[in-house]
Amino acid sequence: MPGTKKVGDGAPRASSPATPRPTRKTADWRKRLEITILSGPAIIVFVSFVILPVILAAYYGFFRWKGYGPATDFVGWGNYFIIFADSAFHEVVLHNGIIVVLSLVFQLPVAIFLALLLNQKIRGRSLIRVLIFVPYIISEVIVGIGWGLMLQTNGAVNDLLAAVGLGAFRADWLSDPKIAIWSLMVIITWKYVGFAVILFLAGLQSIPEELFEAASIDGATYWQVQRHITLPLLGPTLRIWAFLSIIGSLQLFDLVFIIWGQYVASTAGTSTMATYMVANGRTSGNFGYGSAVAVVMFLISLVIALTYQRFVLRRDTAGALTERQK
Repeated sequence: MPGTKKVGDGAPRASSPATPRPTRKTADWRKRLEITILSGPAIIVFVSFVILPVILAAYYGFFRWKGYGPATDFVGWGNYFIIFADSAFHEVVLHNGIIVVLSLVFQLPVAIFLALLLNQKIRGRSLIRVLIFVPYIISEVIVGIGWGLMLQTNGAVNDLLAAVGLGAFRADWLSDPKIAIWSLMVIITWKYVGFAVILFLAGLQSIPEELFEAASIDGATYWQVQRHITLPLLGPTLRIWAFLSIIGSLQLFDLVFIIWGQYVASTAGTSTMATYMVANGRTSGNFGYGSAVAVVMFLISLVIALTYQRFVLRRDTAGALTERQK
């Protein structure tokens, strides 16, 4: 009979219909739908809070706008011409550049030293890790107020120097242009070095122990092992941290604004592009000019980020892409 077939002793058994397999086109459609559903909320948030504000800032940057009502006073590229002709803006760009360089110079050796130390089996290692990381999770407002009070002329730092017989080293840590930038770098290092240490410790955990054992058998000293094994294998982590540090230094605002304020910062030599944007935009009532400054900051950060990725992170990203293709 149709739809039956003989098996074994010849007893007829109905044959089950073949289950249709999903075609490749259907599978691709389902995969795309899943990706859209899962990534949709993140994309909406990113577009709403990152892409759209950049577009609006670029739009308002062509107007002289007070922050309310329609923008009607069109000035074209006038705001941008003023920005690039303003010596004060040149000064804050220089300050940001100094902060970028000094952040790397100050934090990198301290973070590597602490990470190597805390990677050893020492007593109280967990507690030390927590204490080093605590400043990173403290609010910038608290950090700024605390350090601002301690570094005042009659603050705790000068009182401590006087108490231990070092009164000759008392200084105006916040207002003296020759000292203020170094005070800022000490605060930044204290605040953010914990993040670098935790990041480096995570990178150290990924290095196989067999490499250190082999080097020890070959008679390599501790510093030779760190120089020829640890640091090269820690390279990707170091480069990622440096990238984050550079971008963060370019966008530095909160600590400077809280400790020095928007006016003292310019005279103390600690003003940044962000404080310049607030002082000449929101505070001055010219939100159009502030929007133009924000666009310039975005473009500077974007160019530096793309350049860094092209020439520094290229090897890391190329390796990841190669492994993905395999």
